[in-house]
Amino acid sequence: MQTSLVFRPGIFRNVAPRVSAWHRRSSAMADSRAILAGEISAIKEAGTWKSERVIVSAQGPTISVQGQTKGILNFCANNYLGLSSHPAVIEAGKKALDTHGAGLSSVRFICGTQDIHKELEEKIARFHGKEDAILYISCFDANAGIFEVLLTPDDAVISDELNHASIIDGIRLCKAQRLRYKHRDMGDLEAQLKGSMQQRQRLIVTDGVFSMDGNVAPLRDICNLADQYNALVFTDECHATGFFGKTGRGTEEYFELDGKVDIINSTLGKALGGAAGGYTTGPKQLIDLLRQRSRPYLFSNTLPPPVVACASKAFDLVMENQDLPKKVLANTTRFRSRMNDAGFTVSGDPEHPICPVMLGDARLASEFADKMLEQGIYVIGFSYPVVPKGKARIRVQISASHSEQDIDRAVDAFIRIGKELKVVSP
Repeated sequence: MQTSLVFRPGIFRNVAPRVSAWHRRSSAMADSRAILAGEISAIKEAGTWKSERVIVSAQGPTISVQGQTKGILNFCANNYLGLSSHPAVIEAGKKALDTHGAGLSSVRFICGTQDIHKELEEKIARFHGKEDAILYISCFDANAGIFEVLLTPDDAVISDELNHASIIDGIRLCKAQRLRYKHRDMGDLEAQLKGSMQQRQRLIVTDGVFSMDGNVAPLRDICNLADQYNALVFTDECHATGFFGKTGRGTEEYFELDGKVDIINSTLGKALGGAAGGYTTGPKQLIDLLRQRSRPYLFSNTLPPPVVACASKAFDLVMENQDLPKKVLANTTRFRSRMNDAGFTVSGDPEHPICPVMLGDARLASEFADKMLEQGIYVIGFSYPVVPKGKARIRVQISASHSEQDIDRAVDAFIRIGKELKVVSP
């Protein structure tokens, strides 16, 4: 049976515009790909390309890395207390999965608040000695959510120039007068305070510990200036909570300033279980207002129950075992002492477990890290734009879960490779 084609006028009238639009989109994407390829090529040529190694085990002092035939000592995780794979933390997460589910499929104010969320918030506030606390999906979100709510055009925020990227982004969202002071420069901070006396509120913002350098903020001096000029103090304690200070209460405790810091933001994703989550803790009125107006809190799904339970158990372990921060300090002292004796330049505060081994050149840092992996030590070279140009380094992070033998093995590898690459004298 034959069929005949019947031409209907206008049947193809919309094809040409669609084809033309497709060609335009195809051309635009080709142009975009070329631009992106150029950016990637420039990064690789500069020696700052960041390859992602694949871990095929749980996080811990010893890990398994894809392509490596033996266990690798891990010296670049934020797992300062070794709790990321602690049996009690893992068991708490498993139980919560059974009792409270995998997730809430909701934000907090609709149907995303469980009893365990409230219990953890109460525990966080008690740990820091504050009135209340509010959970976020990350500390990046906590920093993104606070300044816009707390500060108005009548206020001023005065921020250390090297504060974390999340603080910088959060401050950009607020309409307050935005001021910066030179890194840990109290003279410049005082000048900024004097120049903003007409503002309704002044909020001094600083990292408690600056993560790339391991530098501790001069918090006592900051609080003294805040008292003198009637300002509030905010600290980001992500690289201090749980392990820094006598009992792990962070920079405020380290300087014996209990109650002097008005607002603390921190994370659950480093020392406290290492999964995810962040929080703000401070005055109850502030926390109440954040629940009403903080956009990352209002428009993000709530923290999953297993993560909440893991973090809650991690807080219990920190509060029950005050030897953990002492072990971090002892390991840090051992590493820094041996590295300094070997001739390496290790920056940062001598009591903080972030130990940046300064190398300067980006390619050198990358090559050094690769050779360390060959020696069974997992570290990463940091270079621009993560750190300033000419300030490339290997950031070593010490954990309470490292043994003295682990520390010595890492230092010995540094010395061998340092001599090979002429970083230290033979």
